[in-house]
Amino acid sequence: MASKKELAEFFQTIYHQVTHSSETGLSEYATRSAEAVRRFPEPPDPRSPFALDRDRILYSGAFRRYSGKTQVIYFASQLDEMLTSRIIHTLSVAQVSRTIGKFLSLNQELIEAIALSHDLGHPPFGHDGEKFLSQVCEAHGIQQYHHHIQSLHIVDRVAKKGRGLNLTLQVRDGILSHDGEVHNRQLMPQPGKREEDLQQYIRARKAGQYVDMMPMTLEGCVMRISDTIAYIGQDIEDAIRIGLITREDIPADLRERLGSTNGEIMDTLIKDVVFHSFGKPYVSFSEEVSDALYQLKQFNYERIYLNPRLKKDQQKIKRGFFTLFEVFLNDLKQGNKNSLIFRHFLDTKVEEYWQSTSDEEKVRDYIAGMTDRYFVEVLRDITVPRISLFD
Repeated sequence: MASKKELAEFFQTIYHQVTHSSETGLSEYATRSAEAVRRFPEPPDPRSPFALDRDRILYSGAFRRYSGKTQVIYFASQLDEMLTSRIIHTLSVAQVSRTIGKFLSLNQELIEAIALSHDLGHPPFGHDGEKFLSQVCEAHGIQQYHHHIQSLHIVDRVAKKGRGLNLTLQVRDGILSHDGEVHNRQLMPQPGKREEDLQQYIRARKAGQYVDMMPMTLEGCVMRISDTIAYIGQDIEDAIRIGLITREDIPADLRERLGSTNGEIMDTLIKDVVFHSFGKPYVSFSEEVSDALYQLKQFNYERIYLNPRLKKDQQKIKRGFFTLFEVFLNDLKQGNKNSLIFRHFLDTKVEEYWQSTSDEEKVRDYIAGMTDRYFVEVLRDITVPRISLFD
């Protein structure tokens, strides 16, 4: 059996060999392992910095909870396993972005780390939940809630019992800069960013200012453009499956230009991005495909995302967010150690988290981490009395 010293020396040698081999063929615009920056120094690891980030994300509790969170359709994983949940979307983004990154000779470990973590901050019930949680946060004086900001907050200050994962700046920036709701034909990296740039962006967005920040790496740009590619066609397939729309409802000209199935749409978009980005310091759609994609997004919003049939329980869910926030905030103020916020969340957190986080922020973090199922079970337990003769 090798000694610790022998193992350390072996992996130090192998690390340099493997890194050199894997990064020799990278594009001049790719991010190298040597460029990785962490806020807190760490001892050497056999894995590359971005591979280490990916593994930390993959084994985090927040990543596991993806499987119980809404993508578009509430309770998708419980209603029909073929419908897309947040975990399926996340894995699709990782696959699409790695495919594009491979053709562009970019750092696929960095791409994958950003992709797997970009939606960690989504609360239960998707973008509806995000909107309701933001409203209740503002009502309690802790400013707006944005899932991409919460994603960074999770990896920085909530994960690992409140110690954070100490991810690289490049991955953290990619998480924060992934805003998939903005339509961009071309994404040009914004290199040279520092920690203060990230914090300044967070302050502005939480205060209600709109700021569109580009990723600092080309890998981050690839992930951001892949987010749209991964969801646009899949959301259509899910809507067709549950009877919201038919395939023929997709405008004929968009079917002709982009395709009529998720596979066709993804194939068109991926090939277009690779063709127009190969050897370039940016990632880009062609003008024609970008225009068609924008129109398809508008179709999705009108016929799927804002469809009243998907929103029939929206007000109940909104009341649930406000109710849970009030109940758990009161439990914190009263020091009710039997409350679920203590037993299921705070009792595992280190002192640093307790001291650096206000009561309102603790409640926000707890609710944001809930799955759809857990949210409903907790709400039912709080609002519906138990029928029993004895405790």
